Amino acid sequence: MTVTPFHRDPDILGGVAVFNGTRVPIQALWDHLESGVGLDAFLDDFPSVSRAQAIALLEMAREKVEADASASR
Repeated sequence: MTVTPFHRDPDILGGVAVFNGTRVPIQALWDHLESGVGLDAFLDDFPSVSRAQAIALLEMAREKVEADASASR
């Protein structure tokens, strides 16, 4: 079973999804990547997020896209 690298808690940033053990919204990773900033720069900007957490989130996104693509065939 895969551990989810993020969670939602109404007491943390109003329930926005954040990386586990942090107050860093997962949207911050997407924003960095969309603006052309690489993973290493994101991790430098948010040292409370581990590389393993970021990679796990990216892998979850990839798996979701692949599953959705397979389901639509």
